Amino acid sequence: MPINNRASTGISGLDQVIDMLRLGDNVVWQVSTLSEYQRVVTPYVRQARQDNRRLVYLRFGSHLPLLEEDETDCLYVLDASKGFEVFATRVHQIIEQEGTQVFYVFDCLSDLLEHWYSDLMVGNFFRVTCPLLYQLDTVAYFALMRGTHTYNTIARIRETTQLLLDLYRIAGKTYIHPLKVWERYSPTMFFPHLIDGDSAVSVTASAEAATLFSGQWRPKQAQDFWESTLDRARAALMGGPREQEQMKNLLISLIMGREDAIAKLAIRYFTLTDLLYVASRQIGTGYIGGKSVGFLLARRILENDAHDTLHEQMEPHDSYYLGSDVFYTYIVQNKCWSLRMKQKTPEGYFSLAGALQEKLLQGKFPENIREQFMQMLEYFGQSPIIVRSSSLQEDNYGNAFAGKYESVFCANQGSPEERCQEFEQAVRRVYASTMNENALRYRLDRGLVDKDEQMAVLVQRVSGDHYGDLFFPHAAGVANSVNLYLWEQGMDPSAGMLRLVFGLGTRAVDRVSGDYARIVALDRPEKNPPVNYGDEAKFSQHKADVLNLRENRMQVVPVNRIAAGDIKTDKTLFFSPDQELIGRMREMGQTLLAPPVITDFSGLLGKSTFPEVMRKMLSKLQQAYAYPVDLEFAVNFNRDGQYKINLLQCRPLQTRGLGAAVSLPSPDNDRIILQTSGNFMGGNVRVSIDYVIWVKPEEYLALTEREKYQAARTIGCLNRKLGRHQVLLIGPGRWGTTTPSLGVPVHFTELSRMTAICEVAYQDMTPELSFGSHFFQDLVESGIFYAAVQGGREEGEFHPERLPAGQEEGDLWEGCDSSVRQALYLAATPGLCLHSDIVSQSVLCYFEDEQKK
Repeated sequence: MPINNRASTGISGLDQVIDMLRLGDNVVWQVSTLSEYQRVVTPYVRQARQDNRRLVYLRFGSHLPLLEEDETDCLYVLDASKGFEVFATRVHQIIEQEGTQVFYVFDCLSDLLEHWYSDLMVGNFFRVTCPLLYQLDTVAYFALMRGTHTYNTIARIRETTQLLLDLYRIAGKTYIHPLKVWERYSPTMFFPHLIDGDSAVSVTASAEAATLFSGQWRPKQAQDFWESTLDRARAALMGGPREQEQMKNLLISLIMGREDAIAKLAIRYFTLTDLLYVASRQIGTGYIGGKSVGFLLARRILENDAHDTLHEQMEPHDSYYLGSDVFYTYIVQNKCWSLRMKQKTPEGYFSLAGALQEKLLQGKFPENIREQFMQMLEYFGQSPIIVRSSSLQEDNYGNAFAGKYESVFCANQGSPEERCQEFEQAVRRVYASTMNENALRYRLDRGLVDKDEQMAVLVQRVSGDHYGDLFFPHAAGVANSVNLYLWEQGMDPSAGMLRLVFGLGTRAVDRVSGDYARIVALDRPEKNPPVNYGDEAKFSQHKADVLNLRENRMQVVPVNRIAAGDIKTDKTLFFSPDQELIGRMREMGQTLLAPPVITDFSGLLGKSTFPEVMRKMLSKLQQAYAYPVDLEFAVNFNRDGQYKINLLQCRPLQTRGLGAAVSLPSPDNDRIILQTSGNFMGGNVRVSIDYVIWVKPEEYLALTEREKYQAARTIGCLNRKLGRHQVLLIGPGRWGTTTPSLGVPVHFTELSRMTAICEVAYQDMTPELSFGSHFFQDLVESGIFYAAVQGGREEGEFHPERLPAGQEEGDLWEGCDSSVRQALYLAATPGLCLHSDIVSQSVLCYFEDEQKK
């Protein structure tokens, strides 16, 4: 039996050479064939069985099995094709489950290259697995095929393992040459040793050693497996169509992922040359992520049609991509893997996310990756760039992740070192955003916690131009191929819509307090959504997001200030004089240095081909996807009035459609709780409402700002408790605002289980769906019905006095903060029904019978 913490290799001579195995040892064998590895595995297993050790075999290679099932205490068959994280996590779980002093045999690590195509990830796997095995006092055997891996990979494994040994077969004899034996030493330990039966004889004589090994070719630096794959792909360009198609399909699976619907589109539209071009602009290995794939695919779809000139309107791109393997390498190098494994457990999912997020913000990148960052920044020069999340699940069918992860603008000014530091911090912020609470809840709600969610990064040149110290595009926004928010009868949902802003598109995707994007129905682009006469300026864009290059930061600038300067094209495309304000100022005797303007895009929408081009683009993309799509774009004009559209992002628009037509009833007035004309989204519905939650406006406004945020958290608590019921949520102003004076500052996850939400005008609290914003995307994707009551008898009405008495006690309130209950109404509402009809543009919420009374 072993003494204390020592164990035998099963070869007594080798035990003497390395002074026995120690509990905690990871033993890596460099071999030329699997049979060489088998020569040391067999005695090791035999000895472990004799010593009554628990023996576990982890089987994942494509080679013949090293052990039969009856030779082990437990055999685990693993699938490395599911990706690094799924594989490494499962191995981690097995090791923790098996516990201490277990003896392991792993299949040859080189076989992982067949699935991961990355030496980097083989090294990462060993670096996250070895320490856990060491901590649990196990002994584990691994193998590497000699000449297969890069020097860097071998160096990382050597640094991590306890023992690294070369095994050779020369002239029918077996030689073992220890290269690393941790915390053990003897004068002859690191000589080659001839294994003769159970004995080991040191080859110490120089003549004998030289004679023995001089005839052996030493392997040169092995090319990275990914680079050799790209070499084969480039060679395939000279081959036949079948060879090119096979290599194209392989690169799609390695760069763009294996999600079936997207992969089919990629196979249809991309060529092998396209994929090699993408690979040439990739830093690191792995997937480029959903956002990168979506925008590349959309551009290729529009470029492919030789009979259409849409691609001629598109601004070229020269983006870069940080492969998802860089994300994992960053985690491993900065010793975050163990914390990440604990965070992925039910107990640590939320509680440890903050600690992991902080570590991700403080880490360092490998030097070879930093050098590639620097070369990329040298390519861009001082052009502003944006660093965007592009996770594996992002922008996919069913999961948009809209606004859940960060995108960071880099003004990209200063010395090369300063620009590199700014860029690295932007990447850290994207990585850390994987631990945002909203992202975590989104993954949890959609059953994605156990999915492989790798974070790649898309680096794009910011679309726009210099205007003094400022940099911005003339217009930007969001486009949907289906208009789900029709405010007038006769509008065509299939024509699509835009949410348009001047300057950077951040104001189009975020709900901005006190500012409004221009909503455009593409079948009637000059038709504004309804506003009261004289309120056109109030409900328009007043400020623009720009990059200040002198101050090296993002800045918010009044639109009037920009309109007063030279924007290198016709200003009437975007601005119209604010005649009402001009008149008032003149009446007051004020001097107009620059007339105030309204950002109404009247020239762009009424005098250019832009609306029609956007409509065609959306239609073509929807046809290719066989699904509604959502775009992000920017537009830039020159002095001649010619323009280019920069397509920045494309993803499937998660919508449940308009639904079957319904016939609205005509209930008695005293049974109507809510009704409105237009101002709704969600198609034709007829749904019974089990509960109503209503934020009472007077009581809500009386709360302190802290209490208003607490009211939002309480709604989130009720949202979780009522998740299995049909719930209507009603509140003043805007849901999801960041400014409590304008509405209720809930996160989307705090109303994600509601059936319907309604925004009701009250004093200065005005509803605004923010069509095309991330909040809008969440509503559409979750299938939550939306309606707005703007106030006034013709536009809509809400009668809270007709609701039944509120529920003041019971299980529903238990566990939720009761300090703000006076501002919240909650009641069961049997018999309450919500109806909507697209044709008549009507919403009606009413009691079907007298149950409420």
